[in-house]
Amino acid sequence: MNRKTGLGVTFYFMLILACFLGFYLYYQSARKPVEEYTMSDFKEALAEDNVDSVIIKQNSEVPTGVVSVSFRLGAAKEFYVSDVNYVTNEVLKNYPKVKVHIQDVTRPGLLATLLPYIIVGIICIVIISIVGSQAGGGAGGGGRVMSFGKSKARMTNGEDIETDFSKVAGLEEEKEEVSEIVDFLKDPTKFVEAGARIPKGVIMVGPPGTGKTLLAKAIAGEAKVPFFSISGSDFVEMFVGVGASRVRDLFAEAKMNSPCIIFIDEIDAVARRRGSGLGGGHDEREQTLNQMLVEMDGFGVNEGIIVIAATNRVDILDPAILRPGRFDRKVYVGKPDVKGREDILKIHTKDKSLAEDVDLHEIARTTVGFAGADLENLMNESAIYAARDDRKFIKKEDVDKAFIKVGIGTEKKSRLVPDKERRITAYHETGHAILFHLLPDVGPVHTVSIIPTGIGAGGYTMPLPENDNTYLTKGKMLQDIKVSMGGRIAEELIFDDVTTGASQDIKQATAYARAMVTKYGFSEKLGFINYETQEDDEVFLGRDLGHAKPYGEAISKTIDKEVKRIIDECYEDAKRIIVENMDVLHKCSEILLERERIDRKEFEALFEPQESLEPEPVV
Repeated sequence: MNRKTGLGVTFYFMLILACFLGFYLYYQSARKPVEEYTMSDFKEALAEDNVDSVIIKQNSEVPTGVVSVSFRLGAAKEFYVSDVNYVTNEVLKNYPKVKVHIQDVTRPGLLATLLPYIIVGIICIVIISIVGSQAGGGAGGGGRVMSFGKSKARMTNGEDIETDFSKVAGLEEEKEEVSEIVDFLKDPTKFVEAGARIPKGVIMVGPPGTGKTLLAKAIAGEAKVPFFSISGSDFVEMFVGVGASRVRDLFAEAKMNSPCIIFIDEIDAVARRRGSGLGGGHDEREQTLNQMLVEMDGFGVNEGIIVIAATNRVDILDPAILRPGRFDRKVYVGKPDVKGREDILKIHTKDKSLAEDVDLHEIARTTVGFAGADLENLMNESAIYAARDDRKFIKKEDVDKAFIKVGIGTEKKSRLVPDKERRITAYHETGHAILFHLLPDVGPVHTVSIIPTGIGAGGYTMPLPENDNTYLTKGKMLQDIKVSMGGRIAEELIFDDVTTGASQDIKQATAYARAMVTKYGFSEKLGFINYETQEDDEVFLGRDLGHAKPYGEAISKTIDKEVKRIIDECYEDAKRIIVENMDVLHKCSEILLERERIDRKEFEALFEPQESLEPEPVV
């Protein structure tokens, strides 16, 4: 495995600075006299006949120099003079007994002069080389400076990969689909002898967080082969030709370590459809894609290199990269069902202590639509709530708080809400809850709350789906539209006025009704025809610049009329249901205003007939 190590540029800069400072202090100390001694002291010693000899050392800037005085009694002294001629004449003229020695100007040799600068230069060159090798290193980079064309893939040895199939839950069929790849990487001989060609590439498609990267790493962990991991965006740079060079270098490095796995995450960053959108057809990204197409179909049969890619936008990939011989197999990694979610929760709670009231099956049933990453985040947030209370185990209360935080947003209990708005919110959420409870395909209700959340909502009504629905029925979609209208209807009935709080509900209901008419063929007038447009597709995602409606103005008017008809009919039916349960609407709202939140058991009890408090008549 390639790991970038080093002490950092700052350390080496400080080292160079310390070297210069050391040389400066050295020269300063060399120029400083050993002890302080002045001309006055020298004249006084001469008068006392205490001077035995004088040595005058001249500098290159004559006549300045250093006078070294040897005494009859005591150690020698040195001092600087600005005119050595004055000292010489004074001593020779007035004190003939003092021995005077004049030394020639001392000039250091060339080597002694240049040696400090040579040492500092060598240190700088070594430091620059070390920093450059760390900046230019990569898979196969060899520490070369400014190696833009080298691959940025990180190689992990098979023995260092701790992930295997036992740590991947909720993807049983997906693991079976890729199991023969593991067998081939372990023993390719039996496949070659049987004349079989193992898939050269596997592309994993699915929503974010479903475990595509984890499954690819588990394949390498099971096969115990080197694992090259890189992101699609790592190929493309601002310099022309860098991406193609990195692709060549990646595959060259992989061939030297075969059998191995190359994993390209988010391949849609580099493998989008060519020649579409606003970018034209000849740019750096397309050159990179062309080189990848050549490399994937270029190496010999069964060389032992398996390319695995992951994306959640397979619809915008170039068709050339999806053909057999490149990505032979497409594995859909979807969101887990209730059993898969329970298995995933067991893995993520293996190292966590759970209280007796935590039921993983109930959590799995509640978390419909959660991917593996969402479940991991849910249990992590639950552990954080437990740690806040200085507990080492997770309670059901922690999971409920985490579920609200992950699914809806953090509750803002400290936010001050006017009483009128709290009352409007209570009736609004109760309107939703009544329809959730009474309509057969959308409930039951899990929690009703009027506590503001982090997403800006004044409250929320959380359902508890009984099953994972693969298909949406016409009746289910109509009930979803009715539920969306419950809040607005309750406001209208109680306050004789409406608020903006139902804006998101209106948007959702309209989208459902339009999809029923244009996409799913649920309209009797329009029949079994798809009138869906591509207005949501962006040209920068590989789509064409312009879109034309596949129908005329008459059909457009009919679509609008059908959407309005569905909305109006659902509104009237939802209003009828709420009017019939007006007593529940008032009772639930009063409880919410008092306690701010009620659970399923308390809410369902409001629909049970109340026992009469009047005494029975005496016969």
